[in-house]
Amino acid sequence: MTENDAVRAANLDFYRAFTTRDFAAMDRIWARKAQVLCTHPGWIPLAGRSTVMASWQDILANPEAPRVMCHDDIAFVYGEIAVVLCEEELSGGHLAATNVFIKEDGAWRLLHHHASPILMRETPRAH
Repeated sequence: MTENDAVRAANLDFYRAFTTRDFAAMDRIWARKAQVLCTHPGWIPLAGRSTVMASWQDILANPEAPRVMCHDDIAFVYGEIAVVLCEEELSGGHLAATNVFIKEDGAWRLLHHHASPILMRETPRAH
């Protein structure tokens, strides 16, 4: 398995934990040593593992929490840091997501998650 494949697998583990509302699995995927960050759609940015994990615990415990599917994922590996761009599909629409991973103790761990609504499908032209 290439590093690119390993990062994409970690990204899918994140979405599997999300859609199955498995808090223990969600907790395992997030970094333990590095400062973690998260921006849920419509929320202010969150920083710090305890704050970020509390947000996930609340989201996953909510029976109305959306089911989410990830697709069109593409990974970019930069040494010990990797970025995955993907689209999240929910019953209420689609979100663009950026997931940043860091290599901790030989495993890819989530460092930052940011998702926001997709308002434009066309790629902006460069000026």
